[in-house]
This record gives sequence, structure tokens and C-alpha cells, in this order.
Amino acid sequence: MNPITLRPRALPLSCLLALCLPLSACAKPAEPSAQAAAPIATPAAPAAPLVAGLPDFTQLVDRVGPAVVNIETTIVRSRQARRNGPDMDQMPEFFRRFFGPEFGFPAPGGEGGAPEIRGRGMGSGFIISADGYVLTNHHVIDGAAEVKVKLPDRREFTATVVGSDAQYDVALLKVDAKDLPVLAIGDSNRLKPGQWVVAIGSPFGLDHSVTAGIVSAVGRSTSAEQRYVPFIQTDVAINQGNSGGPLLDVSGQVVGINSQIFSASGGFMGISFAIPIDLAMSAVEQIRSTGKVSRGSLGVSVGAVSSEMVQGFGLPDSRGALVNEVVAGSAAAKAGLEAGDVIRAVNGVAVDSASDLPPRIGLLSPGSKVELEVLREGRPRKFTATLGVLEEDAQRPANGGEQAARPATPQSGTVALLGLDVVELTDAQRRQAGLEAGQGVRIAQVSGDAARQARLTPGMIILQVGRNKVGSVAELNRQLAGYKKDDVIMLLVRAGGANAFVAVKAG
Repeated sequence: MNPITLRPRALPLSCLLALCLPLSACAKPAEPSAQAAAPIATPAAPAAPLVAGLPDFTQLVDRVGPAVVNIETTIVRSRQARRNGPDMDQMPEFFRRFFGPEFGFPAPGGEGGAPEIRGRGMGSGFIISADGYVLTNHHVIDGAAEVKVKLPDRREFTATVVGSDAQYDVALLKVDAKDLPVLAIGDSNRLKPGQWVVAIGSPFGLDHSVTAGIVSAVGRSTSAEQRYVPFIQTDVAINQGNSGGPLLDVSGQVVGINSQIFSASGGFMGISFAIPIDLAMSAVEQIRSTGKVSRGSLGVSVGAVSSEMVQGFGLPDSRGALVNEVVAGSAAAKAGLEAGDVIRAVNGVAVDSASDLPPRIGLLSPGSKVELEVLREGRPRKFTATLGVLEEDAQRPANGGEQAARPATPQSGTVALLGLDVVELTDAQRRQAGLEAGQGVRIAQVSGDAARQARLTPGMIILQVGRNKVGSVAELNRQLAGYKKDDVIMLLVRAGGANAFVAVKAG
């Protein structure tokens, strides 16, 4: 897909004159004011510059360059998979992965050959031990039949994939070599916005290209698929082929692995993301010892705390992670957490937003005990939980929305305060939605503006009003009896198999 190019158009003379008139008006001297003008601040005394000169990265590149490698992969796909798979040109451009160009051609053997298509991918990596361990991205080697590692001194090795983890997007390779140059591992926890960083990699196959920039932000969450990665955001130029290469600080130590870009064109647009090296090395140690990565699991789904929710739950501010759902039998359930709790700290470390919680829990090993500081109904509470094992493959039950079978004579009603028509659920609908007996009422129609603004839609299931569960239309109306117009009402709703709190202003 070609980048979008904006071309200027010639403006008529009348438009140019119109554009000039305001500028002339701005230049007209101001009329004297009857009131005395406020004094103008005088220039401050000269101060020492906070930034002196521009950095020279030549020594850094000379020192670390020999340990940065180029990775080439051979991808084998069946023709049927290729035919049924998504077209790369039609895939969303956001957070585009950096695969190298693929050149599909028939497998050898003519008509009698295997029904497959071979392609090539490219990426980058770096050596982390003198005996041949190489670190790169999972997506660089994912699906590869063969992985080649090329060193700057022109040596080439066929690598063994020791293991990889899709969630962290980390892969560990091993080549049969000794006395290799090694990169020093830094501390990504010390990174701050504004610090200089350098990337070395092979964009578009151009080996050992060096780009530099600054850290734009830390602790970024880019997608639900990688919610356990607090990405480092930079403005370092990253393109296809840079994936898996090191992000270095000015001391030449690795602080991250370049992984993603935010792009509307497929090319670099000033925003790139790197995996923190402390998280990557944690994965490496697990892969080397067990062949896989295990993460701790609390067993909650969480969301952000909005300003309306602050009012609805009586919170002091919007910091923390709002618990939307507690998985039955999970560490959170055993510890006593409930939907509507707001987790504010884990082991004494503040949780400022919902995106802070998953990576903090995921870094802890299963079986770890964690101290949770929680706000419940505006009051502080403390809980101790023993983390379970994260099961990423667990499937959530389907939503019992509009597609669910409806009862022959459903009990329905209108909730004027919310602008909703609701209907009760049958036992079959509850089972299909993954609910217990006596849980929830379904939204049949939305008529109120406030409900529409809260993005309530037919098919959603209302499970709670605040912290109080509802299982019938009558019960829903009883729970709403204490509210009046303009109050903020917190509803726990289920949609798409997931629960979330929604703030609705009563009208």
C-alpha cells in the first residue's frame, strides 16, 4: 500500500486577499487603554543550559555493532492456507508487524511437488552470550522452517529456535559458535521520557543501519493481545527489518527490543515501540530453563476509572484499575475481591491506570503472594492473593445477546430513569452467556440519550447496579429506586463474553 501523499492546490486571488486581511488587522497598533496595563515580565538572568550540544554516537556504534545480527527466515505455507489467509494489503495498518518482503513461488518438483509456497522474511537480533544465544522477536521467526543468523563479520549460521513467547514477542535462538561479541544488558526501569536512545538493525535488508531519537513515553499499552507488555515509546526511526534489533541507551546497553510501529502507511511515522529488556530477559531465563514462559494470574478483568465513575463509586480520584469481573475459583476470588473494587497498588507499588496492572502481575511467577491495596465503596482495604497460572488459551463463553433464543413469554419492563427497555433471561440464555441462575436482565431497546452516550446497546446484559446484583426486571427497578435525575448510576454489563462497568447519568 502506497503512503498517502497530500498535494497543495492553488488558491484563487480572492482567497489569498481574504487570508491576508486578518494578518493586517493583527498588525494594527492597539488603542490606548483607560486602565493601566499589567507589567511585562523582565528577562531572567542567563541560566546554564539544560541540554548542551548534540550527542556523537560513533564510539557507541563501533563498540556494539559487532553483536547486532541480521536474521533471515524461510517461511513455508500451504497453498490452501495462503489462499484462505488475510491479504497483507487489507490488514489494519495500526501496529503493523515488521516482516520483511515475502516472495512467493511454487515449491520445487513441478506439478508433482508438495502443495506449498515458500517465502522469505527478514529481521534483526543481537547476541546475549558468547556461546551463541541470540535474542529477537517472536514474530520474526514465527512459522519459519529455517532461520539464518548473519554476523557483521560475514559469518553465517543456521540457528535453532530454543523457544519463543507470542505474548511478550520474544524469541531465543542458538547458533553453534564460541567467543562471540556480546551486548551488555541495561535497566529499562530507569528509562525516562527525553533520554537519548539508539536503534541498530536491518531496515529493508540494509544491514547495520543506525537511527537515534529520544524516549517519548514509558509503560505504553498498545493492544489487548499484548497487555502484559509495558512498551517503551520512542521517536527512533524503525521500519521493516528492524524488528528484533536492540534499543540502546547512551552507554551502549540494551534497554529494549524494537517490536512495533504506529503507522497509517506501513512506514515509519514518528512513533515506535520497544519491549523493555527486563521483561525480555525474564522470558529468556524461563525459556532456557523450562522451554516456555509462565505468568502469574490474578483472575480479574479490569478497566479504566473515568470521571463519571469517580462520582458514581464515590472515589477520591481516577487512579487505579476498576475490577469489572472476578473469575470464579481464581486467586482474586479466593482473596475476596469483588466487581466494583478499585486496585490502587500491588506490593506497595502504585497502580495509576488499568494498563499498569497486567504487566505487573504477569512478571510475577505463579504461586507468588501479592499484597493488594483496594478501594471498596470509597474505603481502603487490603487483600493478600496467591497468584495462579495464566491460561491464555481458555475460551470465554459466547455472549447471549440478540442471537440467544428468547423465551416464549419473557417478563419485560421499561426503566424510565435509564431510558431502557429490558427483558428477563431464560435459563438457556444464561447458560449460553456463561451466567449462573438468577443473574442478569437483557437490554431489549435503548431510548434514552444518556444510555446511548454510555454506548449501551440491545443485547447487552445488566448484571449489577453499583455493587448490587440484579436478576429480574423488578429487582433492577428496586435497585434504581434510590436514584434521582442527574445521579451517576454504575451498571455492570456483559457484552461479547466480557463484563465492564458503564457510567450512565440518570435522566
